[in-house]
Formats: sequence, C-alpha cells, structure tokens
Amino acid sequence: MMAITEFQKIGVGLMGFGLFFLLFGVLLYFDSVLLAFGNILLLTGLMFIIGLRRTAHFFFQRHKFRGSFFFLGGVSLVLCRWPIIGMLVESYGFVLSFRSFFPMALAFMLSSVNIPFLTAFFPSSSSMV
Repeated sequence: MMAITEFQKIGVGLMGFGLFFLLFGVLLYFDSVLLAFGNILLLTGLMFIIGLRRTAHFFFQRHKFRGSFFFLGGVSLVLCRWPIIGMLVESYGFVLSFRSFFPMALAFMLSSVNIPFLTAFFPSSSSMV
C-alpha cells in the first residue's frame, strides 16, 4: 500500500471543497462565483494529488486534446461569468476526457457491490458456481 503524503491529503480536502462548491453553485441556480471557486479548488486539488507535471500530461495528451480543450474552455467560461454555457461545455469536455474510464468504473461498481436492481439491468458474465 502506498503512503499518502501531506500534499495529497491537502489535495483530497481541496477536491472535497471543490465538489461541495460546485454542487452548491448548481443548487443555487448556477451561481457563477460558487462555480468558479469550485472549479479552481478542483483543479488545484488535482494538482496537489497527482502533481503539476502529471496533471499537465493528463490534460495535454494528443488523444485527449479535444476533451481537455472543452473542459478547460468551460472552466474559463465559468470564470468569465457565463455559468450555464460554461458548465455545459465543461460537462461535454469531462465526458470526452473520461469516456474510456466510464465502462471500467461501471464494471468495478457492479462487481464490488451486489445491488439487486442494478445487476438485473447489467448482468455480469462471471458466475460464482
């Protein structure tokens, strides 16, 4: 198991506050200040957790360029006080950036948690017999 550094602990806290401010900003009818603060905290927390170089490498990979462009463009639109359009653009960029991760996350969730109504919709191919 890996040891968690103090910077990574700070990063987890920053990301938690960023998610809180994003959720609170959406609940308050797309308040641009809360959304901008949440975006800044999320990106700062990501930099604290994985490092500045790995964050830049993640966002500027050749095959993820379009997703990163839309995500960072949405963040900049939110910072320019266009919160609804910015969040839509940011969400599209998030889906483009993480589309290869979604099937893996869904498979992990279905294999680790036995939720009867979800396993009825997504039957697993492995059997326990």
